[in-house]
Amino acid sequence: MVSTSKSNSAAGPHLALIAVQILFATWPIVGKIALRAVPAIALVGFRVAGAALTFLILARISGSLQTIKRADWSLLIVSSILGLILNQWLFVKGLSLTTAINSTLLSTTIPVSTLLVGVALGTDRVTWQRVLGIVLAAFGVLYLIGLGRAQFSSATRAGDLLVVSNSVCYGAYIAVSKDLVRRYNALTVITWIFVVGCVATIPVGIFSMAPIPFRSVPWVVWLAIIYVILLPTAGAYYLNAWALARVSPSTVAVYIYLQPLFAFALAPWILGESLSWRAVIASLLIFAGVVVVTRRREKPAAELSDRLEAL
Repeated sequence: MVSTSKSNSAAGPHLALIAVQILFATWPIVGKIALRAVPAIALVGFRVAGAALTFLILARISGSLQTIKRADWSLLIVSSILGLILNQWLFVKGLSLTTAINSTLLSTTIPVSTLLVGVALGTDRVTWQRVLGIVLAAFGVLYLIGLGRAQFSSATRAGDLLVVSNSVCYGAYIAVSKDLVRRYNALTVITWIFVVGCVATIPVGIFSMAPIPFRSVPWVVWLAIIYVILLPTAGAYYLNAWALARVSPSTVAVYIYLQPLFAFALAPWILGESLSWRAVIASLLIFAGVVVVTRRREKPAAELSDRLEAL
């Protein structure tokens, strides 16, 4: 028990989760370059197939690929459907039917979905600390972007619903896959999740890409696709799974609130914008929420349990 507590409270998983959000925040920017010449569904196929190949090569080199037990395959397939197939398709289609601001605001439902599904599955539990942290961070995102800038209407309703569905799927994926990363190493779990995801995404991606000659795709687009495969996909998903094996699903999910913060933080350097007080206040709220959720209070209970066992 003591070693597990020390592992969970280490800085490693939290640094990994911060890196995940930085990588995820760069994907829409680079993805825009790829989408100049490649259909969205085809880009999903490239992402999943490329990441699956990357993970298989890494697993082969490291010799760490484990065989998934037959009893765990149903959970693996569900994780792949929620975290890859539905997550990718719903987001891409939803984003095309709504605004970027709407999608960012609606993504604040992910930690809530993760916590609720985790509680239902027994992989997480509701505490006032986690609820308060999620509310604080979500309010920070809402304040940063501003509800007045959203355009919720009948014109965006279909896209908004798809983005919410995507958020629920991704939140459920984080909660559902917790048991897998507990029993197998992170590289094994994420490799098999992507291999299973290829079954659906590759055929659809090929069909979507069929009308486009490969020679007409500029080299800059291919570089963007390679970047998307290696960093915001392979790198981010692996680090996310590695951290999930060491902290609770709600802790993993709350870091998602850092994504819009990173985007706004880059604005002064990329766009020459000035840092506003709104961004400063929102940053404080988001970081306060993350700190509240990630701050551990189990240590005294663990020590009391050890003392009782000793008696």
